[in-house]
Amino acid sequence: MKISYAWLRDYLKLDLPADELAEKIERTAVEVDGVIRPSEGLKKVVVGDVLECVEHPDSDHLHICQVDVGEEDPIQIVCGAPNVAAGEKVIVALPNSWIGDHTKIKRSKMRGVVSNGMLCALDELGFDEKLVPKEVADGIFILPADAKPGEPVFSYIGMDDEIIDMSVTPNRGDMLSMNGTAHELAAIYDQTPTMPTVDLHEATDDLADDDLDVTVEADEQAVPQYKMRLIKNVTVAPSPLWLQIRLWNAGMRPINNVVDATNYILMQYGQPLHAFDYDSLTAGKVNVRFAKAGETLTTLDGEERDLLDSDLLICSNDQPICLAGTMGGLDSEVTDMTTSIALEGAVFDAVKIRKTAHNHNLHSEASMRYERGIDHGATQTALDAAAAMIAELGNGTVANGTVIGRDEDVEPVTVKITLSRINHVLGTELSAETVADIFRRLDFPTTVSTDNEYTVTIPSRRWDIHIPADLIEEVARLYGYDNLPSTLPTGQPTIGKLNETQQIIRDSRKLMESAGLTQAISYSLTTETKARAFALHASDVTKLDFPMSSERTTLRLSLISGLLDDLAYNNARKEHNVALYEEGRVFFSQPEQVRPKEVEHIAGAITGSMVEKTWGTAENPVDFYQIKGIVEGYLKSLALAEPVRYEATTDHPEMHPGRTANIYVGDDLVGFVGQVHPTTAKAYKIRETYVFELDLAALIAAPKAHQQYQPISKFPSITRDVAMLIDDQVSNAAIVALINDKGGAHLQKVQLFDVYNGKNVPTGKKSLAYTLTYQDQNATLVDDDVTKAFEKVLTALTDDLGAEIR
Repeated sequence: MKISYAWLRDYLKLDLPADELAEKIERTAVEVDGVIRPSEGLKKVVVGDVLECVEHPDSDHLHICQVDVGEEDPIQIVCGAPNVAAGEKVIVALPNSWIGDHTKIKRSKMRGVVSNGMLCALDELGFDEKLVPKEVADGIFILPADAKPGEPVFSYIGMDDEIIDMSVTPNRGDMLSMNGTAHELAAIYDQTPTMPTVDLHEATDDLADDDLDVTVEADEQAVPQYKMRLIKNVTVAPSPLWLQIRLWNAGMRPINNVVDATNYILMQYGQPLHAFDYDSLTAGKVNVRFAKAGETLTTLDGEERDLLDSDLLICSNDQPICLAGTMGGLDSEVTDMTTSIALEGAVFDAVKIRKTAHNHNLHSEASMRYERGIDHGATQTALDAAAAMIAELGNGTVANGTVIGRDEDVEPVTVKITLSRINHVLGTELSAETVADIFRRLDFPTTVSTDNEYTVTIPSRRWDIHIPADLIEEVARLYGYDNLPSTLPTGQPTIGKLNETQQIIRDSRKLMESAGLTQAISYSLTTETKARAFALHASDVTKLDFPMSSERTTLRLSLISGLLDDLAYNNARKEHNVALYEEGRVFFSQPEQVRPKEVEHIAGAITGSMVEKTWGTAENPVDFYQIKGIVEGYLKSLALAEPVRYEATTDHPEMHPGRTANIYVGDDLVGFVGQVHPTTAKAYKIRETYVFELDLAALIAAPKAHQQYQPISKFPSITRDVAMLIDDQVSNAAIVALINDKGGAHLQKVQLFDVYNGKNVPTGKKSLAYTLTYQDQNATLVDDDVTKAFEKVLTALTDDLGAEIR
C-alpha cells in the first residue's frame, strides 16, 4: 500500500519528516518497505511553453520547437512526440539536466538542427510505464494551462510528494485505505482526523429501482452485501490532473473519470467498487451466483477464462459479465461511448475471492482487499461517495435510492478486559487512566467499571479485534513496544544436548562420511514416475495441486532417485567415481490419511571406484560386497539387539534381480541393498551403480543392545581352518550362523577366506573355506578344548547342512 504524504495531510496535521513518520508506523503498526521520493535525483526539469512548432525539414516525424522556459530568450528543442503543438505547456529537461534512470541531457544536434534540451514524457522522468495514462503513453505529457514557464515541474505532476510504501500484514487490512491509515496515525499522534464527507445529490423524480433489478442467488456467507447505484447522463473523459496524481502516486493507472473515481474511493475507503456500462445490461437485470461447469468469461485484460464452480459471478439476465471481487468482464466495460453507469458496492467472502484470484492468477487491488477483509459498515458510504464523484466529474445525475440485492446489520463488537489482565500480560504497571486514554485515541468508545474492567466497543473499521488479547496488543502498540519492561527468564538452567534421534542421525552422517561417502541434498519433489521408484513400502503418492514445474510435482517415496539424479549430473561432467549418501525424509501416504507420513531414511549410491588411482594402486570398481560391507558396518555401529539378515529378492523392479537383497532386523524389513538394474541405469544415463536405502526411523526405534567394551585379551588365540563341499543353495549366512551356534564359548571370529566353484567341483556344489579363531579372555586356551569345540562344528556342518569336509 503506497501512502501519499500529501494526501495524509488532508486528514492530519503532520509536519515531521516522512522518514520519521515511516519509522513510527513500522514500530507501531505495520512494516514499511521504504520512503519513495519521485523527484529524487532529477535536476533542471522545468515547465516550458511551446511558442512555435514546425516540421523538421529532413524528417517525417520530428518537430522544431521554440520553447519559453522562463529565460530571457526561448530555447530551441527538437522533439519527435506526435502530440507536441504550439500553445502547450510541457515538461522540459534543460541542457545538463538529469532525468530518469540517471540520464544526463546535453545539447545535441538532430538531423543537423541544434536541440537545447528535451521535451519529456512521464516515463522518461522515472514513472512506471504501467502508470502513464494511455492518452499520453506514446507522446509527451501536457501540463495544465496555468503552469508557469521556468518553474520546477515536480509540483505540477505530484513528484514533489513523498510516498510511504507500507507492507500491510493480513491482519491489518484496515490500513489498505487512506481512512484506515489516517485513523491509525491519529491514534499514534493523538489527533482527531478530518475524515471525508459525502455530498451526494440525487434526482428526486428518477428512481433507481425502476431501471435496475438486482437479485443475489449465492448464500449469505459468500455474499453478505450487494448494492448498486445508477448514474445517468455521464460524459466519460480523462480525469482532472489532481485525481490522476493521487492515483499514480498510489500505484494505479488513470483510465477515465468513471474508473478513476471508483479507484480513488477504493484507495480512500478500502471498499472495492465496480462500474458497469448500464446499456450492456439486459433490461437492467443483475444477478449474483456461482459459476456453472463449462461457462467462460472474457475479462478486461482480454483473456477468455474457463470458470470454476467455486467462482462468484456477476451476471446480467444470467449471462456472466464480471468475476466478482476480482476483475470485470470486457463486454460490460466503461468506454468513451458509455452514458449510464451501474455502480456496484458489495462484500464478498474472503476465501471465495482468494481461491478465484489464485485459480485464475488474477491478483488485483480489489481482490487483495477482499482477501484481507473490508469494513462491512462502510460499503454504503463508499458507494454513495463514488456515485457523487462520478456525477461531479462526468456531469451526470444520480438516480434516487440504492438498489439492494442483499444487506446485513453491521453491529460493533464489544470486548471486555480488566486492567490487571493487561498489566499481567505486558508486565507493566499502567494506570486505569493511561489505558482509557489509549482506547480514546483509538476512537474506541469505552466504559470503565469500579473494579477497573473496560467494556470496549470496537467500530466495524477494525474487524481484526474480537477478543481481549487483541485489545492487549492495541495497548502495547500505542504505549510503545520500546517502553515495555524487559526481564530475563528465571528457572533452573539445563545443559543442552541432542536427544537420541538427533544423536543417531548426526552419528549416521559421520559414519557414512568415514566410509568414504559424501553428503548430498536432493529435492523432496520430483516426477511421479521417479517418486514411485525404489519405494521400500507400498504407498500412494502425494501430488501438488499447483506445482511450479513438471519436474517437481510429487513428493518422493525414496531417496535413491534423487541420488541417481546427482550421479547423472556428475557423470555428465566427466566425474565417474562418485560415492554419495543422503539422510532425509520420504513421504508415505494411504487413502485414509489427510497428510502424508514423513519418515526419516538414509540412502547411498556409489558408481565407479572408491579407491583413487595412483602410481602404485589401480582403480577397483565398486561391487555388491563393498556396498554391503558399508551397510553392515553401519548397522553394527547401531548395536541392534535383534540379528540382521540379508535375503536375496526380486521385489524391486528398478534393481538387478540377481544382485539385490532385502535387509531385515529380526522379522522387520528395514531396507535393501544392491545394484541398480542396467535398464534403470541407462534411463538415468549413469554407469554401473550400487545403492542402499534404510528406514532410519525404524532403526532408531529398534531395541538396542548395551554395548560392552572389553580390553584386548593378553592371551594368545588359536585358529582352525575348515574347507567343505556344500550345495549351492546353502548361503554363507546360514553356515556362519551354524558355526557360531556350535562353536562354543571361546569362538571369537569366523572368516570366509576362499570360495571356489569350477573344475573338479561337482555340479550344484561349491567349495568354501573358513578360518575359526578361538580365544579366552582370562587364560591360555588348551589345544584339546579347541579341538573338541571344532569337532562339534564339523559334525554339525555334516549332519545339519550336508557338507562334505575336505
